[in-house]
Amino acid sequence: MTKTIVPTTGLTFKPKQAVKRLLATLPERARDVIMSRYGLGDPAKKMTLEAIGKKYGITRERVRQIENYALHSIRKAGVYEKEKPIFAELEALIHSLGGLIAEDELLRHASPDKSTQNHIHFLLVVGESFKKEKEDEHFRHRWYIDEKLAGKVHDALRKLYKNLNDNDLVSELDIIAQFLTHIEDVADHLKHESVVRRWLNLSKMIAKNPLGEWGLMTSSNIRAKGMRDYAFLVLRKHGSPIHFREVAKSIEKLFGRKAHVATTHNELIKDPRFILVGRGLYALAEWGYMSGVVKDVIRKILEKSGPLRREEVVEKVLKERYVKENTILVNLQNPKYFKKDKEGRYSVVQ
Repeated sequence: MTKTIVPTTGLTFKPKQAVKRLLATLPERARDVIMSRYGLGDPAKKMTLEAIGKKYGITRERVRQIENYALHSIRKAGVYEKEKPIFAELEALIHSLGGLIAEDELLRHASPDKSTQNHIHFLLVVGESFKKEKEDEHFRHRWYIDEKLAGKVHDALRKLYKNLNDNDLVSELDIIAQFLTHIEDVADHLKHESVVRRWLNLSKMIAKNPLGEWGLMTSSNIRAKGMRDYAFLVLRKHGSPIHFREVAKSIEKLFGRKAHVATTHNELIKDPRFILVGRGLYALAEWGYMSGVVKDVIRKILEKSGPLRREEVVEKVLKERYVKENTILVNLQNPKYFKKDKEGRYSVVQ
């Protein structure tokens, strides 16, 4: 049975006091550099190497040397050994969250306070058991302890989005299931939904849209930019043809975007992803509906199926269009486009 991981919601120690004890071992300038670099003062604002260098009249490289010296000195000091329990608690927190987690998500779990987050971040930097990988093309800033586990998660994420295309939209449960098919040799308790969800959040290549569906970050289905994209998501969620007035209302309800009815209708008309299937009713082309007016639909059906009787034509057209039967019959009787043979079957005029 899969074990449910309940993440730690708070720390038993006070991060600011722990950091204060560690910094007390440093000379004044080194302590000030660290506090400025990691935003440990008031206000909790981090300074760049350049800004700190200007403050002291030294190069950014010299600031980096002082920073590295300070971190090394803290790790070698006796007070570092005394603070081992707090590092063990941070390790436990990372393990409880899946062993590999995005930096911002980890800090939010540890504390909602920005200043406290900065102090926890410094403890992660100075702690020898914690490993950080910086943001790159594929992943966000992240922390872990077990290098092998991190490698497996990274590989599984790459395989996951490699198999997706811009048109794919996957439910959260399905994306989790797909991810689990790509990861091997990890403990069962790490296969819990909450853990996999955090792993998915590491990726910069995939994301979920406002409706909770996952896909490639490059897809307009994920990063909706205009009425057409929002309308597409509305129809997809609805699952069947819907009037353009309802599309506009749903855009406002689901996405909080002002959608004028006339504007929405115009956008639906222009986009080939949408097919008009009745009076103001639109469907998605991906559902298999034929494009064109009723005459065009009849022609495509006859070209595909060959000669058909009147009732057969009506039946097939009604699967494509929400129109009255008489509308179909009127179009079918147009001798310019269709002809009737001796057996009463209709075909296209060549």
